Amino acid sequence: MSLRIANCSGFYGDRLSAAREMVEGGPIDVLTGDWLAELTMLILAGNRLKGRPGYAPTFLAQLEEVLATCLDRGIKIVTNAGGLDPAGCAAAVHELAARLGLSPKVAHVTGDDLIGRDLDLTNADTGEKPPAPPLTANAYLGGRPIAAALSAGADIVVTGRVTDAALVTGPGIWRYGWRPDDLDPLAGSVVAGHIIECGCQATGGNYAFFQDVPDLAHCGFPIAELHADGSSVITKHPGTGGLVSIGTVTAQLVYEIAGPRYLGPDVVARFDTITLSDDGPDRVRVSGVRGEPPPGTLKVAVNYLAGYRNTMTLVLTGLDLEAKARLAEEALWARIPRESFDSVDVTLADGGLLRITVMDADQRRAGRAFSSAVVETGLASYPGFYGLTPPGNASPYGVYWPVLVPATEVRARVFLDGEEMSPPVDDEQAPSFANHEEMPTPAPSLARPRWADDAGRPPAPATDDQPTVRTPLGRIAGARSGDKGGNANLGVWVDTAERYDWLAAYLTTDRLKELLPDLAAYRITRYELPNLHALNFVVHGLLGRGVAASPRMDPQAKALGEQLRAQPIDVPATLLP
Repeated sequence: MSLRIANCSGFYGDRLSAAREMVEGGPIDVLTGDWLAELTMLILAGNRLKGRPGYAPTFLAQLEEVLATCLDRGIKIVTNAGGLDPAGCAAAVHELAARLGLSPKVAHVTGDDLIGRDLDLTNADTGEKPPAPPLTANAYLGGRPIAAALSAGADIVVTGRVTDAALVTGPGIWRYGWRPDDLDPLAGSVVAGHIIECGCQATGGNYAFFQDVPDLAHCGFPIAELHADGSSVITKHPGTGGLVSIGTVTAQLVYEIAGPRYLGPDVVARFDTITLSDDGPDRVRVSGVRGEPPPGTLKVAVNYLAGYRNTMTLVLTGLDLEAKARLAEEALWARIPRESFDSVDVTLADGGLLRITVMDADQRRAGRAFSSAVVETGLASYPGFYGLTPPGNASPYGVYWPVLVPATEVRARVFLDGEEMSPPVDDEQAPSFANHEEMPTPAPSLARPRWADDAGRPPAPATDDQPTVRTPLGRIAGARSGDKGGNANLGVWVDTAERYDWLAAYLTTDRLKELLPDLAAYRITRYELPNLHALNFVVHGLLGRGVAASPRMDPQAKALGEQLRAQPIDVPATLLP
């Protein structure tokens, strides 16, 4: 028998009816939901400063619809909606249950909040020190505290910052009793968790080949049927819209990753060992995942307040758009000097949108002083002048700052109905691997070459003697992109080994910069995942200080993959559909 783990939320703001749909749509054993993107902790910190809850209240709205049914059917509920206040969220669950005449056992997990601790705040990506004190600092915990809570009889487990995959790994440890050295099953559960963590992105949402997805407007959320060996089947409830295929699962696997080694607090999952296979309509089997011991450090998501920002967007139409943009800037900076701001970003986007973003420590300067200056140019600027935004005040913005701490310095605490479990995690069950240096040498099957750049890559297959067709790359390749702090990831995949051999030889980092010239100034690292017929590119620094501080129109790089797919290239005719 498998453990059927359903997802009902991929982010703070996802479809409110999803919990009810997953509980009523068919049999499940565990209902999970992910509310915590990197940006969410900063949003919750802002809410808390305004006297609002530091957790995700939308979880309670979903819970109210399904709590009675879940208790009646023995469905466990596991969520990270506790955000910055897991105890407060657990108390709110108790209040909701009492109002409904129910008495669930509610556990909450703490220990991730490191504010007030003497942390080394060196940025793990850039090596810099932050210019301001942290507003939040939360370590990414693993699945073992969740398993401890479930083993103690909890019906609902509320956590703060855990890894997204921990919402699946924790129930897997609980059901199958995996120990820390059960690396392959743990790694398999991490992969299953990564696939379903973003909700409908595993079932056809945001999919490059969206025309192949039936009834996307009523897309079903994903389910992972997790087995004792760590293998799983990804599926969805029958009768729901969407699609579960090797393509949709691959798209999610290459989302927001870096290299083949996917590090986590429970295990390092080797994404270059994943095997995907069809298991029937809307069913994809995930097997063969190998694991390595976890690192001796935990990632900590730090956020600090960096100042204030404001954006004004002007529309340019007709002829001579670049000249009009220069005139608009000259008129603006004549009224308020560009150098008076801490940071300025000016972007002329396709379609004639001129976005001017300023950032400054002075709220007034970045606010009305800036936006009013833009409006003042309205009758003394380019022909056809109009804007999309009225003059307004600046808004505070924060910076996401990833750091590392020794795992031994972070201790999870588990509370059941308000009483602390002691010890929350049996010491014999705690990870016994201290650092990367203690990791065993990978088995020969894992030691095949990985190209982090293009050195050593065999030359592209010769195409001079075969016909090619000029066509957008996206006619044969899918892509999905996203953000990790200030970096962007861009995963590209195809559906056959023959196409992958061509893609891996053709799409070098230099070629990527030719196709997307805006990336030319950035360092790009390329990774290969031949088992998935996929490449992954990490564009370092593209998003600046992260989504909350990025002046880009697409601050999370969600559209980067589609921009690449639209580029025309010469493709061997034999590879086309």
